[in-house]
Amino acid sequence: MSDARAPRLALRGITRRFPGVVANSDVSFDIGEGEIHALLGENGAGKSTLVKIIYGVLQADEGECLWQGERVRIADPRAARELGIGMVFQHFSLFEAMTVEENIALGIDDAGNRSALAKRIVEVSRAYGLPLDPSREVHSLSVGERQRIEIVRCLLQNPRLLIMDEPTSVLTPQEVDRLFETLRQLAREGCSILYISHKLEEIKALCERATILRGGRVVGDCDPRRETARSMAQQMIGSELRTVARREGTQAGEPRLEVRKLTLERGTSFGTSLSGIDFEVRGGEIFGIAGVAGNGQGELFSALSGETPLPDPDMVRLDGRAMGRSGPNRRRRAGLCTVPEERNGHAAVPDMSLSENTLLSARQRKRLAGGGFLRMRAARGFARSVIERFDVRTTGPEAAAKSLSGGNLQKFVVGREVLQDPGILVVSQPTWGVDASAAAAIHQALIDLATAGAAVLVISQDLDELLTLSDRLAVINLGRLSEPLGTAGASLDEIGLLMGGLHGMAERDPHLHDQGMETRHGV
Repeated sequence: MSDARAPRLALRGITRRFPGVVANSDVSFDIGEGEIHALLGENGAGKSTLVKIIYGVLQADEGECLWQGERVRIADPRAARELGIGMVFQHFSLFEAMTVEENIALGIDDAGNRSALAKRIVEVSRAYGLPLDPSREVHSLSVGERQRIEIVRCLLQNPRLLIMDEPTSVLTPQEVDRLFETLRQLAREGCSILYISHKLEEIKALCERATILRGGRVVGDCDPRRETARSMAQQMIGSELRTVARREGTQAGEPRLEVRKLTLERGTSFGTSLSGIDFEVRGGEIFGIAGVAGNGQGELFSALSGETPLPDPDMVRLDGRAMGRSGPNRRRRAGLCTVPEERNGHAAVPDMSLSENTLLSARQRKRLAGGGFLRMRAARGFARSVIERFDVRTTGPEAAAKSLSGGNLQKFVVGREVLQDPGILVVSQPTWGVDASAAAAIHQALIDLATAGAAVLVISQDLDELLTLSDRLAVINLGRLSEPLGTAGASLDEIGLLMGGLHGMAERDPHLHDQGMETRHGV
């Protein structure tokens, strides 16, 4: 039992303050040897600050860390690694033009001889069921394979505590299963794992114990195996979880978004060409596009939003009007709103206030500008409406976008587009990195928009999300789109195999075939 193990890491009274906010307040808990321990909480609950303190990126204002019973000061990530703490961040830190071996060498303190390092990479990666080719360039790898690099880089340093932040947000079901096998193997060997995820069914399947944060404080702990996903979510938010109301028997109307033979050469050497993309989304319908990241989703989004002009105006039609050569402003006037995947820098400017960020996309449809002047009072009023309607946790419309947690900024960005009452909404990764409560609010907003007659296109790597929301879905792989299928009869495994997450590895590693994985170079 986990409670019989000596604590590998113990936190006592950890407090961390930032101007105007206490991110962590008197946080205390411990992680046992070989224990898989979940850290749960809403967006903004203080999880990221806490793990940065454990890994030495930030320092606590008060409290102490005990490692194997001894008080330690973790001054920086190098000191953390010397203790035996490794961390796999949600956002990868890899150079795409470099090889697997070169990236790993940059990220470890004692890389040693390169040929010896390459041999160690192969040995460690295969020992844990995470095969990697050290000579492959990163731009040629799937997201699942890129995550392997980050994990293997940690494993090469023999960690005794491995911190994983949202590790499955971009993985197929098959890749998730393999990752869990690896983590369980590490735990059996005595490595402790601190696991952060908003996917509560995964927490139930993997973790032995969970510490729950709310408002920067520990509000409880539980055994996830004895809880439901809903009960854990309610402990996180401190109230009843909102139930998403699905539409029953909704009849789709006329096509509002039509994409016909959309073909586009990749814009960069690391991009993906689109070939013969063909689908339509009707009014009142939610259409999903699944796929592993890097298979053309970004290029497709840019082509639909108008950021990338197309050679043929008929490749994209909005409510019957050919708009393939039109830019974003004209498409917005025609009724199209969009939510890009990257909220910081693409959907919002971090240093601008929330009021100013409404001007980026809503100035036309909400009349926030006119006669050469910005109507800042109207912008503040619209920002306030988004904050109130979508329960965005912030100090107000003048707060900088960068001051919000990722989930709260996501709610603001989605709300900004939904409250413009678009006829067509294209949204990429709508609930990426957000908690269960925020995800439910966003899902309900998309359903309500479709119920009102809009055509909604959801591009997501979260299959559970697509199966929950979509009436129909298709899979994008290497720039090609599968035939649409109804979600009512679709299976997770079938779609996961269509996604084909391990590009190019099936030929290299026969073990993949034993796992039921096969590479799909087209659909």
